[in-house]
Amino acid sequence: MTREPSRLEGMDRRAVLLAAGLADLAVSTAATALGTVRGLLRRSDAAELAAEAEHDLLARGRLVLGRYGDVPPAHLEILAQHVVARKAADGV
Repeated sequence: MTREPSRLEGMDRRAVLLAAGLADLAVSTAATALGTVRGLLRRSDAAELAAEAEHDLLARGRLVLGRYGDVPPAHLEILAQHVVARKAADGV
């Protein structure tokens, strides 16, 4: 089975990555997140921290989708494609 090209592009992909990153963050660090939010509200550089958090969430989203969303190509199918390509190159 071959992989279909990803349909998530542009803003849709960005939104999915943000959502996946946020979900992973919530699951893995729910207790710590509450204390972090309290600390963020008291800081004067909250806008910079929010931008960094968005960047981190995008990165987390990419990791989550890479881990659970993308299905790797089937190993035997790749081998079969190599055999077909080699036979074609050899003229068999």
